[in-house]
Amino acid sequence: MSSVAVLLTAGLCGVPAAASGPPGEPLRCALPAGGAEPRTATPAQVGMDATKLAEAIRFAASRNRLSVRVFRFNCLVAEGPLNPVTNTVPLNVWSSTKSVVSILAGIAHTQGRIELDAPIGRYLPAGAGWGDAAHRAITVRQLLNQESGLKQSIGTEAASSVLGLDTNVVKQALALPIVREPGTYFDYGQRPVDLLAHVVERAVGQDLQTFAQHNLFGPIGISRSDYVWLRDRTGNTYGFANLYLKPGDLARVGLLLLNNGDWRGKQVFAPGYLTRATKPSDTNPCYSHLFWLNRAPCVGPSIPSRHVYSQAPLAGMPSDAYATVGFLHQSNFVVPSLGLVVTWTGVLGDHSLDPATLQSISPNSELHHGFFRLLGRAFTDLGLPDPGPYRPEYNFDVRPGQFADPEVLLGAFGIG
Repeated sequence: MSSVAVLLTAGLCGVPAAASGPPGEPLRCALPAGGAEPRTATPAQVGMDATKLAEAIRFAASRNRLSVRVFRFNCLVAEGPLNPVTNTVPLNVWSSTKSVVSILAGIAHTQGRIELDAPIGRYLPAGAGWGDAAHRAITVRQLLNQESGLKQSIGTEAASSVLGLDTNVVKQALALPIVREPGTYFDYGQRPVDLLAHVVERAVGQDLQTFAQHNLFGPIGISRSDYVWLRDRTGNTYGFANLYLKPGDLARVGLLLLNNGDWRGKQVFAPGYLTRATKPSDTNPCYSHLFWLNRAPCVGPSIPSRHVYSQAPLAGMPSDAYATVGFLHQSNFVVPSLGLVVTWTGVLGDHSLDPATLQSISPNSELHHGFFRLLGRAFTDLGLPDPGPYRPEYNFDVRPGQFADPEVLLGAFGIG
């Protein structure tokens, strides 16, 4: 077990040990104050088997996980072998950025600054380029649920960002044609979340990153110098991706979610927001408010084409599990009924011939299945069902028009 940091002795590596809990009760740790490290516990103290937990961590590390952290009841109980190397490196968390935007919308809603069922036109400027009546009638919640009706081209939208081509992602989003009635169809996209980020910014009357630092990152111990959040060439903060967080700070976001918005007695967002956000949306049982839910059937991103998966994303885990999931697997997995948070970052790691799975954009991830099947065996205080071997769901139906659109690319230049 030398290559895996399972915390057999609390207080490892200078991290403070948790205080003892009542006899016979699992240990529960206080969340860290300021920028302090999270408290640690041994697996046995939180109802987990150290050997089986180490097996799950080894599996994750063997699949290109550059960092792994397992928390139970807010206590850090296991880490990946590369954590000491990656701890201080901010990484693009890709689409986990979307879930951060959702949290910011929840904070703005808690503060009474934005109505989730209001049309976005209420918060946008008037005039040319700011959307016609139909676009302005799209609601905040429809953007949150990826059911805006706007034409999607997720590969092209991401590529224009990576290449630095985006002139104004907000106006690019508002220029996309409405191809479905808003609120009736799930279609995973990028530009609508960029638009949502701007709507939240307008609603709070403050630069989104300033608002995020004062109302989200600062309260949970993330300093402004610890992360980078990219903007387009106009200065709009990206919402779909491009937030660079240190792995430990990504974990703090997961711990905030586990505690339903409460951080050491400060309610960062109202619990009711997350209660609603983790219930299936009307258009996709496994997606809501920019979080992936452990429900089935599950509509995935349209690469190589739209596909409905018959299995829940985290087989064997309770139905209340949900996740923030980023490209190449930059994720927080939260299971409230188990008091569990797993945070990891890395590059790919799935073993499957399915095109979407190989690209780490399938809800039916072989990596997720293998890890959580092993992790489920580590719980000693309850019995979790064994989901059995991984069952791939292949989708070889390649439809480039669903994820690559030249008109969207031209829109990044203001052409078309």
